[in-house]
Amino acid sequence: MMSAASSPPARMIPIDAARKMLADRITPLTGDETVLLDASLGRVAATDIISTIDLPRTQNAAVDGYGVSAKILAGDPSKAFKIVGAARAGHPYAGVIGDDEAIEIYTGAIMPGGPDCVAMHEDCNRNGQFVVIQKPLKAGSNMRPPGENLAKGEAVITKGQRITAALIGQLAAAGHDRIAVQKTVKVGLLSTGDEIVEAGSKLEIGQVYDSNRPMMRALLADSMFSLSDRGIVPDKLAALTSAYEQVLDSHDVVISSGGASDGIEDHTQAAMQAVGADCAFWRLAMKPGRPMAVGQKGKKLIFCLPGNPVAAFVCTKLLIMPLLTHLAGGVMTMPLKFSVPAGFSHKKAAGRAEYLRATIADSIAGQEIKLHGRKGAGVISSLTGADGLVEIPLENAGVEPGMPLAFLPFADRAL
Repeated sequence: MMSAASSPPARMIPIDAARKMLADRITPLTGDETVLLDASLGRVAATDIISTIDLPRTQNAAVDGYGVSAKILAGDPSKAFKIVGAARAGHPYAGVIGDDEAIEIYTGAIMPGGPDCVAMHEDCNRNGQFVVIQKPLKAGSNMRPPGENLAKGEAVITKGQRITAALIGQLAAAGHDRIAVQKTVKVGLLSTGDEIVEAGSKLEIGQVYDSNRPMMRALLADSMFSLSDRGIVPDKLAALTSAYEQVLDSHDVVISSGGASDGIEDHTQAAMQAVGADCAFWRLAMKPGRPMAVGQKGKKLIFCLPGNPVAAFVCTKLLIMPLLTHLAGGVMTMPLKFSVPAGFSHKKAAGRAEYLRATIADSIAGQEIKLHGRKGAGVISSLTGADGLVEIPLENAGVEPGMPLAFLPFADRAL
């Protein structure tokens, strides 16, 4: 690990390389707690959970209809089977069904002894207590075998998985009402800048409202994290150093926005050095987001985001969130990318990846990517109404219509 006094790399680093480098340096936090299943959404599983039962536990009907013998039906397709009973979910039939007999059965009901297939009721012609099956069936048709959903001994969830709504359903089906989850990551959030003031206050000449902290609070409103808002810090080295020290004393991560470049009034690198943090890098080979710095002090992290809100948003989505998931003990997954043809042209110099706000539009040839909103890392309105980001790779020197590009959808446009 670099010493606190060493200089950070001067060259720009690609975001994929930065993410991997930091992930290799981060030691996931330890410690877990047990929570009610209803409170586990979005948390990280602390242990593997193995199913102790088959789901379903017994062979049951997959449709409403009539259970019969496939062999007898194949031998006499026009046979009228005598209906000798009924079975419903939670109300099984206690007897055994003979070869010439049928059971009226409903979805989810346990299959009684005898029948080895179920005919859907719309494929049957019932006359009183007799039914004629009007469609050929094979053994096992329209039946669910034991363990079809989950077999006894199979993993319901593995350590590091994030709990989703579907997993909550699976865990409940396996009989779990509580689950062990990783402890939350304590994150302190602050903005820097003498020109930044809280929304709702009176603006003086040269001042702007702080949009980054409210936006970051929303981005980090995740059950993996315990978020603490540390307000606005003046653009002074002593003030920023003190703020970093206070947050690091009681948090795992500090995230600041503003003052991340190497200008005269940008103090983040000096403040990181003053608190004894190792500056891993301070320039990303991406646009927006180039002037971003990341520091590490022991197991604790400092993320210094650019002041421009679009750059702060993109860096948080593509770099900070995956790394915080890793720190929380979760499996670090990359954003989904779909290859979609470009519906625009764009000039770009090679050597820096670009992430532009975009929508997906229908065209004669199919779907295509369209750029959205006004350009510029400070134009926060370009994020509103966008379907996601279009990635223009590092080595790319320009975009022409029809060129396939990676599209990264925003979560609020996904299911």
